[in-house]
Amino acid sequence: MILTVAESTHGQPLLLKTETFDVDPGWDGRNNRATDPSPRQIVQNFGFSSSTNAGGPAGEIGGFITPAGEPAFYGKVIAPTSLNDPLSASGILNVPQGGGHTLIGFFNADTVNEWRTPNTIALRIYGRGTYFLAYLEYGTGLWRAGGTSFGGEAAIPSGAADYPFSLNYDPNGAGGLGTVTATFGSYSTVMTLDSGHKADGAMFNRFGILNVMKSADDPGQIWLDNVTINGEAHPFNSDPGWDQRNNRRTYTSTNVRPRFDFGYSPGSNFAGGQSGGEIGGHTFRGDSRVEFNGTRMAYYGGRLNDTLSLNQPLHAEGKVGFHRGVSDSTTLIGFFHSDDSMRSNDSQNSATPENFVGAAIEGPSSEGFYLYPTYGLDQEGVRADGGRGTPTPPYLYPDGESRHWTLDYHPDGNGGTGSITVTLDGQAVTLNLDAGHKQIGAHFNRCGMITTHIDGSGQTVYFDDLTYTIGFAPPTLTIAKTAPAEVLLQWPTNYTGFSVESVLSLDAASLWQPISNVVTINGAVFSVSVSTTNAVQFFRLHKPRD
Repeated sequence: MILTVAESTHGQPLLLKTETFDVDPGWDGRNNRATDPSPRQIVQNFGFSSSTNAGGPAGEIGGFITPAGEPAFYGKVIAPTSLNDPLSASGILNVPQGGGHTLIGFFNADTVNEWRTPNTIALRIYGRGTYFLAYLEYGTGLWRAGGTSFGGEAAIPSGAADYPFSLNYDPNGAGGLGTVTATFGSYSTVMTLDSGHKADGAMFNRFGILNVMKSADDPGQIWLDNVTINGEAHPFNSDPGWDQRNNRRTYTSTNVRPRFDFGYSPGSNFAGGQSGGEIGGHTFRGDSRVEFNGTRMAYYGGRLNDTLSLNQPLHAEGKVGFHRGVSDSTTLIGFFHSDDSMRSNDSQNSATPENFVGAAIEGPSSEGFYLYPTYGLDQEGVRADGGRGTPTPPYLYPDGESRHWTLDYHPDGNGGTGSITVTLDGQAVTLNLDAGHKQIGAHFNRCGMITTHIDGSGQTVYFDDLTYTIGFAPPTLTIAKTAPAEVLLQWPTNYTGFSVESVLSLDAASLWQPISNVVTINGAVFSVSVSTTNAVQFFRLHKPRD
């Protein structure tokens, strides 16, 4: 722990604290290491089979597939292919009644990590009991994604029916943007890649079956037969020996929504800090609805010395390592209040907690993930009109790379309404507070991680080498002539006729330390200039005999 002073245009200098997390900082947490929901058993049992569920002669691929946070696939190795190359696949698909959430298409075995998965062009089958929903979607190499449904989310009957499908990517479609044309039974759809997405690039090295990687959910079955991939037929009359990962496995997973698992992590270095130890882990969006009585919101934060507000500048910075980002997920870091940012409310008007100033890691899926400023006032459901700020926020990729971020709240920004600026590796975005919002106010007694108030999927993210405002730097202590003979005084106060004998500091709470920088003024008044790096808080005074 290191304490430093930051100059302020608002009177008293601000006191900053730096945590390197090489030891447990003893921060406050609520629900951040949750035990509910319980872990779930995950069963993956798919690949080649001599069965005939998808019709035709014996032999097919598929089986029992479970949506889970951990990737599982069965796929044919193909020559590496990019968004500049055509792709094609077709075959017969059977979806038995039940649940499940499965991708069928082109993907990259080296980057499967989350949904929406980068480097994919795929059909997504979502089992809903007696019917299923079918979607067409893609993900670029930079986690930007797009998708559409078949038949406007038509309820397609599951069970005995076998559905022909096709999947074709044309890099020259739509004037060079790239298009994907797909058919599914009697349905067809054409999807154009969003502007700029083709330039992101993508690399595909497999075609096959891939589980949707969100968190543990209900399993289902999928069967495919007579598949043709880029012109090569696969009748599955014998085992094709395709590549596989975790597709024949039973295990227990704690990645169950919304089982929060974040906080102090001893020894790890996922954020790339200067030493072992950091904070972070696995988060989900929270849920503030009254029925959950606060159990679906969580935080982990360092206590501030003073309760701060929108009338003071705020600063935080550090290292971030973003390792996994599922679609429809958010991580928040910044200043909040341990009680008033955790209030239950059924309105669901705003995902941002009340009494919050900080940064969000969030989509939309079409853009991957941004790091951008956001805030919540001491009033439920008040939204900022400025969206994610200007200019376009910096992208934060879930690739595990260590990056440097900063957060600054300026109460005088935007002509006095207040503004928040966030940077990532020097790229800045600013969000101006709406007129009147600073007057509504907000207050903060913690700095750290907190969940949103509207539920959703999860992320895995770590922070290290964190510097943040904890309060006001103490003024110089002046001692003047009116006091009892011996006293323990707390800063600030004035006494006369006493000398400073020793001092008690926060980093040696049980030891009196000698102090030498006492100045006598006119033989009576003593002034002590205190180094804030020693976090001096208490003085023992002694009055000499007359």
